[in-house]
Amino acid sequence: MERDGGGGGLFFRGLQNRCHEKTKLRTRKSTLYLSPQKSTGRCGDLLGENIYLVLFIIALRICNCFLVQTSFVPDEYWQSLEVAHHMVFNYGYLTWEWTERLRGYTYPLIFASIYKILHLLGKDSVHLLIWIPRLAQAFLSAIADLRLYSLMKQLENQQVARWVFFCQLCSWFTWYCCTRTLTNTMETVLTIIALFYYPLEGSKSMNSVKYSSLVALAFIIRPTAIIPWIPLLFRHFWQEQRKLDLILHQFLPVGFVTLSLSLIIDRIFFGQWTLVQYNFLKFNVLQDLGSFYGSHPWHWYFSQGFPAVLGTHLPFFIHGCFLAPKRYRIFLVTVLWTLLVYSMLSHKEFRFIYPVLPFCMVFCGYSLNNLKTWKKPALSFLFLSNMLLALYTGLVHQRGTLDVMTNIQELSYNNTNVSSASVLMMMPCHSTPYYSHVHYPLPMRFLQCPPDLTGKTDYLVEADMFYLNPLKWLYMEFQNDSPLPTHLIIFSILEEEISPFLISNNYERTAVFFHTHFPESRTGSHVYIYERKLKGKLNQR
Repeated sequence: MERDGGGGGLFFRGLQNRCHEKTKLRTRKSTLYLSPQKSTGRCGDLLGENIYLVLFIIALRICNCFLVQTSFVPDEYWQSLEVAHHMVFNYGYLTWEWTERLRGYTYPLIFASIYKILHLLGKDSVHLLIWIPRLAQAFLSAIADLRLYSLMKQLENQQVARWVFFCQLCSWFTWYCCTRTLTNTMETVLTIIALFYYPLEGSKSMNSVKYSSLVALAFIIRPTAIIPWIPLLFRHFWQEQRKLDLILHQFLPVGFVTLSLSLIIDRIFFGQWTLVQYNFLKFNVLQDLGSFYGSHPWHWYFSQGFPAVLGTHLPFFIHGCFLAPKRYRIFLVTVLWTLLVYSMLSHKEFRFIYPVLPFCMVFCGYSLNNLKTWKKPALSFLFLSNMLLALYTGLVHQRGTLDVMTNIQELSYNNTNVSSASVLMMMPCHSTPYYSHVHYPLPMRFLQCPPDLTGKTDYLVEADMFYLNPLKWLYMEFQNDSPLPTHLIIFSILEEEISPFLISNNYERTAVFFHTHFPESRTGSHVYIYERKLKGKLNQR
């Protein structure tokens, strides 16, 4: 193809031919290059979108990160940051899952690498140890958001893609989870990016090696990540003409490489060859021992979990299911399949179904795109309802167990008697983060709750024994000359019950932190810190 020059003779001499060429070129653009033509300012294969859109979504997720200051579940610390802190700084606490080798080191290694770099630079302050991993997770979530938008542009058009993007960004549960250091968050990120390369009708980015590598990585990080992908993998295999080539030259090599990588990483840190994915599936799926941490009826995901996670997106999701083209039935099958499989397990949590939420956003986007009347009220309702819930859960609900760690940090760094200080957390086990949020070898203790792996019928964990009779437990634990901790951390619900012990041992309340408007049986609306006040030496009775 010739480019237009500056000479008039050249222009007139080739006018007819070039006009004909331009006509053919426009036809070619309309069939092959329509989507890229509307995004001329692309920034490369990594993100693949207009630079301003990229900067906007990254800035939004960074803002999202700083506006989530509450705790959700213990795993966001105890299966990631606490493990990483122990790997780099050689002190801390590893939960029973690590002694039983149910968890792999691949995911914590990401944060351990960040910690190591900060340590080598002499910048390993406690605040950076807390926020840098979350900012890294926020950045990865931003990339996933962009991939979802790019995929919908390829499959449909920019208008539908914008509505799907809008639904994804204003989802309260996505806002609540996407910057947390949870394996479920990374599983969701990898699922979205893998979907970008999955062979869907109309996709221009399909790549079997890339998507299968991302699925394999998600499986290594959290073995149950394979559940949503079972119908998708089966569909790919069914539609693939060269089935043997797909398995032998793509799936098997990818699986071998990623599993070998996982084995080597875990061999280094466990000190022996361990297939943690098998141990994880055996404990949580085959033996269903996760029910030790709570169980729900089989219909819980359909009656409570899924509606709560979708929130006010639910009516738009249902509406979109009737409007979306047939090629998106596989997305609906994936959602229903995942809900059914998880429903068969006794232990259920909201976060387990987080990875299928982006699939739901596709149907929600279709619903909004096809609304003819009441569109603006619907958009206002969807945005405001989700943002109110996102801000409440991110800034208010269950924040006391994080705020209290700030006080413990001050105790570690600003207390002249820090060498004699100690902390006892009398709360449901793993209610707070631990050394990753203190970064000082301060003597701390919490109530233990490892499950019984021996089959005892009358087995009680330390936390259960404490809550049966807190006052009796305290007197038995600290009888005779047992040293008392200098600081106690409790939920407000315990204060009245253990007040005789607090008074008799000269404990005074020194700090109060709001926790939640909806306390449970073992928690309370506030978190209290009690400090032992003695005229003489600390820790003497």
